Amino acid sequence: MLAARQPSLSRSRLKGLILAGSVSIGTTAIRDPAYHVGKGDTITIDVPEAVAAEPEGEDIALDVVYEDDDIIVINKPKGLVVHPAAGHASGTLVNALIAHCGSSLSGIGGVRRPGIVHRLDKDTTGLMVAAKNDGAHQSLTAQFADHGRTGAMERGYLAFVWGVPNRQRGTVDAPIDRHPHAREKMAVREGGREAITHWEVQQTFAGADGKPVASLLACRLETGRTHQIRVHLAHVGHPLLGDSVYGPHFKTKVSHLGPESGAALVALGRQALHAYLLVIEHPQTGEILRWESPFPEDLVHLKTKLEAAL
Repeated sequence: MLAARQPSLSRSRLKGLILAGSVSIGTTAIRDPAYHVGKGDTITIDVPEAVAAEPEGEDIALDVVYEDDDIIVINKPKGLVVHPAAGHASGTLVNALIAHCGSSLSGIGGVRRPGIVHRLDKDTTGLMVAAKNDGAHQSLTAQFADHGRTGAMERGYLAFVWGVPNRQRGTVDAPIDRHPHAREKMAVREGGREAITHWEVQQTFAGADGKPVASLLACRLETGRTHQIRVHLAHVGHPLLGDSVYGPHFKTKVSHLGPESGAALVALGRQALHAYLLVIEHPQTGEILRWESPFPEDLVHLKTKLEAAL
């Protein structure tokens, strides 16, 4: 309907504006491209000013864990978007990398994603590696595609989840594709792309009544799909604490936590997920490199309060 009324805007452009919250009915932003407009509704489209096709460098502080002529490994904070997209034309990790690395940054990923070989969600913290030249980019891309099946690559996450699994460890092997109705979400769907997540219980936490209410899981990816851990853990009934996208029905469970741990979760304001482990083969030397990242302060605080309720 919008495409017919706005021939100057392509369907993909309109979809991007909807997902960015730039289309509204009255004072309410419509974020679902499949939303059915009612008779008499007045639709407002806020089209932002055009921006440069190529992102520019910005002086954004980076927590650099390792850097040489081929790669840079950073500890990504919460709130940092990886690359420019609808609603995030600047202030991204790409903008920071361009300023930090200059002309050495690999361009093989395209002008909007130079150096990027994998990503973390905006509010997921932890380790990321970027390529500083095309040779490194090709090597890292191949390693991430393989995901440790034949090589050294390993990606480990720590996830605070609702509930306690009925066994110590397990594997979620379920294909993932776009959600059929909410296009900004992913979902387990027959015919989707292969997705495999291995998990193991590290710790369990009691609630206000003394009964187990949450767990800390260590997760290892065998594939790298968008939102994979968040989708898979929600699929098996253990969504991430603080995940408003894949665990909205669990928001009422905050009252089941102790008062201090509940307050810590509310203050967290994001999904409780941290990319703590990254293992790669150096693209130039072949050396196996391993990094581990401790919890950021907000997850340390959450964990402390959850443990205090035991």
